[in-house]
Amino acid sequence: MLPQWIIEKKRDGHSLTGDEIRSFINGYATGEIPDYQMAALAMAIYFKGMTFDEVVVLTDAMMRSGEVLNTSSIHGPKIDKHSTGGIGDKVSLILAPLVACCDIAVPMISGRGLGITGGTLDKLESIPGYRTNLSAREFFGVLRKCGCSIIGQTSQLAPADRKLYALRDVTGTVPSIPLISASIMSKKLAEGLDALVLDVKWGRGAFMKTRHDAELLAKTMVEIGRRMKKGMTALITDMNQPLGRAAGNALEVIESIETLRGRGPSDLLEVTLELSAHMLLLGKRAGNRREALFILQGHIDSGAAFEKFKEMVKLHGGMLSVLENPAKLATARIKREYLAKHAGYVAEADAELIGKACLALGAGRRRVEDAVDHAVGLTGIVKIGERVEKGQQLLTLHANDEGKLSEALLLLGNAFRISSSRSRPPKLISGVVVER
Repeated sequence: MLPQWIIEKKRDGHSLTGDEIRSFINGYATGEIPDYQMAALAMAIYFKGMTFDEVVVLTDAMMRSGEVLNTSSIHGPKIDKHSTGGIGDKVSLILAPLVACCDIAVPMISGRGLGITGGTLDKLESIPGYRTNLSAREFFGVLRKCGCSIIGQTSQLAPADRKLYALRDVTGTVPSIPLISASIMSKKLAEGLDALVLDVKWGRGAFMKTRHDAELLAKTMVEIGRRMKKGMTALITDMNQPLGRAAGNALEVIESIETLRGRGPSDLLEVTLELSAHMLLLGKRAGNRREALFILQGHIDSGAAFEKFKEMVKLHGGMLSVLENPAKLATARIKREYLAKHAGYVAEADAELIGKACLALGAGRRRVEDAVDHAVGLTGIVKIGERVEKGQQLLTLHANDEGKLSEALLLLGNAFRISSSRSRPPKLISGVVVER
């Protein structure tokens, strides 16, 4: 069947066969089908959608467009976590070593930040020497030695997705549940996982702006995993305000270290423990949620989770001295407090505007090829429901450029709303989706 016939079929609202989807994706991956025809099919999918059967085949085809890791040499369950991204989301840095303490292998292939969403790789690369570009052999070696490894996507993993993601970004077809689901799941399942826990965020600082859309995305991905014989759980989490009190690469590493040492922000710890607990349940390392939380908290309290993080960083070539003394991490030249104009209770701490301010400082990328400034960002971010006095710090900006600092300050002008009455803090976890 000619590619244009497949495009026309989806354009007219019909379901595609498995052979049609596979031939199209294989042709696109090899270059036989050009970008303009893939863009046309993506737009048809955007408007007409896909059935679960179609999305599963699309995911499998994209996953098999490249290498699928063989993790059979790694003993025990192989389970990963994926977040749809948010402001201040440094959960992976804490979760991977914490879960690895529980005899679960965590092979985590992560991404870089683009736009206001921070990237796990950028955070780790603020640790001098940390290598995110390990070969498959090195990756497995780290996993065998310490049980967790966080690296970047290789050119061999789901290459069709890598091409399609870039195309969707410039053709207005990013916000499509079938395409988002297949993109995430094809990369994650190429890791050779037994199970996957998803953190699907909604709100101002998330890609999915409504809880309804986040639930739909979560249900779609859980169903894909179930049909591909993987254990699946998804948590629906709030991203209307930042997670934790720091945003920016080195600053988030510091907050991660504090959390691993038992001194982190309560919201960050809660989300991390809940996601980790579901990983233990899927890996049969705990009989119930309460037992799982008890085990995980014990590994933080004993210092085992922090030691595991140090072991992983060392195996990746990272400098251990900065973990023991985070003051050695990159530090911004300018620090400026952003103050409350009047007293009251924090009613809003807009994650989107705070994320944009962080981006303006240079902590993120405006374009894929941009470099990030690991030192800049925000700390001390106040939380919804907290009391502040006039002139009290709402956050502190860390900057290396006066012009960028001014731009960030303008963006923060509408980020906070102070009310005379106390607002209830948003519920961090608003739902759990499990396989049926």
